[in-house]
Amino acid sequence: MSSFSKTRRRSVLGGLCALLAAVSAGSLASGVIPTGLREVLAALPDALLVAITPMLNRPYPSLHGDAGQLILILAEIRIPRLLLALMVGAGLAMCGAVMQGLFRNPMADPGLLGVSSGAALGAVMSIVLGGALFAGGLFGALLLPVAAFAGGLAGLALVYRLSLVGGKTDTATMLLAGIAVNAIAGALIGLMSYLADDEQLRGLIFWSLGSLEAVDWRALLAAMLLVIPALLLLPFYAGALNANLLGESEAGHLGIDMEKVKRHLVILVALVVGAAVCLSGVIGFVGLVVPHLIRIALGPDHRLLLPASALFGAVLLGGADILARTAAAPAEIPVGIITAALGGPFFLWLLLRFRRARVAQ
Repeated sequence: MSSFSKTRRRSVLGGLCALLAAVSAGSLASGVIPTGLREVLAALPDALLVAITPMLNRPYPSLHGDAGQLILILAEIRIPRLLLALMVGAGLAMCGAVMQGLFRNPMADPGLLGVSSGAALGAVMSIVLGGALFAGGLFGALLLPVAAFAGGLAGLALVYRLSLVGGKTDTATMLLAGIAVNAIAGALIGLMSYLADDEQLRGLIFWSLGSLEAVDWRALLAAMLLVIPALLLLPFYAGALNANLLGESEAGHLGIDMEKVKRHLVILVALVVGAAVCLSGVIGFVGLVVPHLIRIALGPDHRLLLPASALFGAVLLGGADILARTAAAPAEIPVGIITAALGGPFFLWLLLRFRRARVAQ
């Protein structure tokens, strides 16, 4: 499988699982009202019952005192927020690993396909232009996530169409098309920012920086129905990604239809990233940083790289969300600022590392 020993692989995976459990517990205990872990564990079964009660069209059970308040906080705020952080972190990290393997480029991340920028443009347009047209009602509440998802799919469709060369997708052309679409979407987002009023601009900036604050159970479950099946399917392409590291022609000689694999992977990545951006806004660097660190620890084998990246991505974003909630409490820092503060220095280190490697050659 790789030169890394089984003991090291098991240690890394076991450590990631332990970190995931610790971050989950810390997230449930953190917030404006800090809570002891023992109280959280005691209230967790009742909180889960309260969370599913509205989905069963039943009234809330009676809640009294501090214990009742904690149950309600867990059910309505902390549990869905934790699940969103874990899902988005795992999705972005695994998609980053897929993109790096597909493009054979360590600088690739999910944003290259135009999904993130397209989703951001759709959401920004809904904030600036949609409020006056569809104020109130069910459609008004669903406008932002629907617009974000539609924008993400439109960005992907444009990139995919531009990358077709002779009926086949060319990865280099796809990369350049993604850069162009991102630039156009960025210009249009700037225009929407210029047209926005003060109230719209505040919401626009907070959303574009990434936030896990505005989540409810119905939107979360709808996103999970899209994201979780896609994440379960991606590891089945690990063998094809391993072969692709040798080159597309070599993978073809091994009997792998890389054109079909590219189509499937692009659609699955777009599904995951589009759903994530719909709920959390634009969160950068997770898809870039996590696969590199896992590759250093476990090697390039995608059979390990993909699930380990998902675990570490969930840990990273869950931990970043804890920091975002507690660093300036009772105010909240957009989680995208935390991930950028972590990812920016790593990206510079990565560039210096590649420059030294090139000079050494």
